[in-house]
Amino acid sequence: MSHTLGIRQAQKQKTRQALLDAALGLLEEQSLSSLGLREVTRAVGVAPTAFYRHFRSTADLGVALVEEALGSLHPMIRTTVSGTGDQEERITRAIELIARHVDGYPAHVRFIARERHGGVQPVREAIRDQLSRFAGEVRDELAKDPVSEGWSEDDLLMLAHLYVDQMLITASLFLEALEGPEEAREEREREVARVATRQMRLIGLGRHHWLD
Repeated sequence: MSHTLGIRQAQKQKTRQALLDAALGLLEEQSLSSLGLREVTRAVGVAPTAFYRHFRSTADLGVALVEEALGSLHPMIRTTVSGTGDQEERITRAIELIARHVDGYPAHVRFIARERHGGVQPVREAIRDQLSRFAGEVRDELAKDPVSEGWSEDDLLMLAHLYVDQMLITASLFLEALEGPEEAREEREREVARVATRQMRLIGLGRHHWLD
């Protein structure tokens, strides 16, 4: 009996992932608010009623996509601002990590960029909650740095949000570079990295002089 239950559970998980993957593919060309569950089930090859065994609605599916897109990134985000290395090394590490992530998961990056201010409230809230978690984790890492001595919790959190917002902007720009004409892609990516480096240096400069 337990073996049979295990097979059923594995099949259920496989179908759920197939629905997520299909939705993500369909969302390449449209927003979540315009996505119909029948489109998703048709792409997977299951009956529409099967959708409700996994998700209550397309909004519920969207929230699951947010978790899939952002939930695993918390260690990476912390790494980008960890105290190892000097400022230039940290900036370079952060930009390289962002570029690799965009290159590996462009559909997830596009989904977050589009739905962060999209028309589906539960998804907007899920993204906001994840970004707030990122900011809290970045704040905790920044607090370990001697440069943060004397900073208030509110100011550290404000700085953390600046870093998180900058990472999102950089990811969006790398995505645009990825989707342009192939022959000039490397040049576009270098320009994104150059601008992002200067912007993060500016944040760092402000950080060092905040308490002056």
